Amino acid sequence: MELREAVICDALRTPVGKRNGRLSGWHPADLLGFALNELVTRNDLDPELVDDVIGGNVTQCAEQGCNVTRNGWVSAGLPWTVPATTVDRQCGSSQQAAHFAAQGVMCGSYDLVIACGVESMTRVPMSINAWGGESPFGPGFLAACDGQLKTQFEVAQHIADEWKITREEMDAFALESHRKAVQAAEAGAFEREIVPIRIRDAEMQLTDEVMVADEGPRPDTSMEKLAALPSAVDWDESGTLAPAITAGNSSQMSDGASAMLIASRDTAQRLGLPIRARFVHFTVAAEDAVWVLTAPNRCTRKALSRSGMSIDDFDCIEINEAFASVVLAWQREFCAEADKLNPRGGGIALGHPLGATGVKLLTTMLHYLEDTGGRYGFQTMCEGGGQANATIIERLG
Repeated sequence: MELREAVICDALRTPVGKRNGRLSGWHPADLLGFALNELVTRNDLDPELVDDVIGGNVTQCAEQGCNVTRNGWVSAGLPWTVPATTVDRQCGSSQQAAHFAAQGVMCGSYDLVIACGVESMTRVPMSINAWGGESPFGPGFLAACDGQLKTQFEVAQHIADEWKITREEMDAFALESHRKAVQAAEAGAFEREIVPIRIRDAEMQLTDEVMVADEGPRPDTSMEKLAALPSAVDWDESGTLAPAITAGNSSQMSDGASAMLIASRDTAQRLGLPIRARFVHFTVAAEDAVWVLTAPNRCTRKALSRSGMSIDDFDCIEINEAFASVVLAWQREFCAEADKLNPRGGGIALGHPLGATGVKLLTTMLHYLEDTGGRYGFQTMCEGGGQANATIIERLG
């Protein structure tokens, strides 16, 4: 059977809220439901036509348990006859959801599908499903890893040591992330992708206050302020570099949701939906399960080899800013043009609502390509467990 073309018809996201910030009153299922309903409504789409809804979420317990994607769809008042499922590939969960959705379209299993994601790091703190009770890491896993379990801060420091990335370099990268994000926001660059949302109070009741912009970017940050922050780790494996990972050069814990409408080209044309981009290639890769943030480099090499493309072919490159050291290590190997790399800032400034981030970054990349006339975009991110996804899209609109 000949593979069909999977196209992106629309993509949107909520503003990203800080942990304990303006989105903290939203139950995550309702927050995702809001994004899903906005996607359906603004495309004048009959929701019964959606074959499946595939969502990303990382901390799948408590308010995000029991298939939060299905719960979000139902909470939005959308048809119960449409199925939904939730994917966990850690930080790349909704990027993987987009891959699954596009692959389903390409092989003919779907005509019209939604990829999405949500994370409320306020209401469901990161890792409580790993450390809040019995450990998910059994004797076999621990034996395979020589009994080693590292925090992500330790892993980020390890990457900095291995690649000889200094604290000053990471702080400078963080400052640039904020500068780009603030500049983009002031220019209105996020307005088309962000859907305004009413604030809920502590009792989850809607207020009249409307949130229209991300909470994270700091226009007043500086190298001096970043340098004053304490280290997040208190050890130095190499003995040559002082511990350099801080809250300032790491991604912000955040709340947010994102959603993307994906279809076959024929279906989009038949329904009169916009055809804004197509999926060119997707790849997944894995590396060390202890030093878990190193896989984006391998995944990038794999994606370039299989697609026949080079870094120079891309007009926009999104490398998730889980930590500055992860992006800088990637940049040391691939030497992308600086103005193409996270051109509107990244997770250090804008926040990283885990399960929503994959589709969120794809949404920003799509809009950037449209705004600048770029053709190809590339996205990758590190993921817990030592994995990474990579996605290549081509703007068509």
